[in-house]
Amino acid sequence: MPNDKPLLDSSVPHSARIWNYWLGGKDCYEADRRVGDEIQAINPEIVHVARAQRAFLTRAVAHLTTEGGIRQFLDIGTGLPTIDNTHDVAQRHAPESRIVYTDHDPVVLRHAEALLTSTPQGATDYIQADLREPRAILEQAAHTLDFTEPVALMLLGIVAHITDDQAYTIVDELKSALPRGSYLVLCDSTEAYHPAATRAMAEQWNANSDNPRVNRTPEQIAQFFNGLDLVEPGLTSVSQWRPGANSTPAPVSSFGGIGLKP
Repeated sequence: MPNDKPLLDSSVPHSARIWNYWLGGKDCYEADRRVGDEIQAINPEIVHVARAQRAFLTRAVAHLTTEGGIRQFLDIGTGLPTIDNTHDVAQRHAPESRIVYTDHDPVVLRHAEALLTSTPQGATDYIQADLREPRAILEQAAHTLDFTEPVALMLLGIVAHITDDQAYTIVDELKSALPRGSYLVLCDSTEAYHPAATRAMAEQWNANSDNPRVNRTPEQIAQFFNGLDLVEPGLTSVSQWRPGANSTPAPVSSFGGIGLKP
């Protein structure tokens, strides 16, 4: 029998659309705005976190292309297209860069064409898959990326949605597929600042969203970088990872870093 279930239900809030709302995007519905406002009322910092995380992505990709020599990116949990997506930044600095995006959210699938623009010299691709399927992601990504050459694995704001220690097993499997000279870029929520509000935010999210999440301590986030050499300044609040000259941003409750596979 045919499956009559719609690809997405606008009455059910989705994590990708809520995040898009906080970033100032328009690809969201009333249910997403309602939950986004409820979470922001509990934790007013969340909008700053969302935007600091996007700025961290921009700086990280720029660093990897200009200083790390990276020309291949595997961005898992990419979310909805917005300004300065990974391919925008990478191909701005190195037009020959190749980028594969992965997300499990049907909302993102609807907007995947916006992620598939590319310079003539480079390439982009999109995989509909879940982070819990690392082998499938790697197999499909190999159609666009050459895993004998360094790859930057991007996991921004996504490992929190694997709420148990399986998250470490999954990230280790992805890291093991990368050759020497590759990088891991990862960040996610902590309770290092404003712990009560950040904890309440996670509880509100889990009560309303289709994609539960967990806050990890900075020490727990650091475990994702086991076996890698952290790039200076190491694991820190994403707003304070190489913010630029004459910039002293306040820390936010999202920690991240870049690790090099030796």
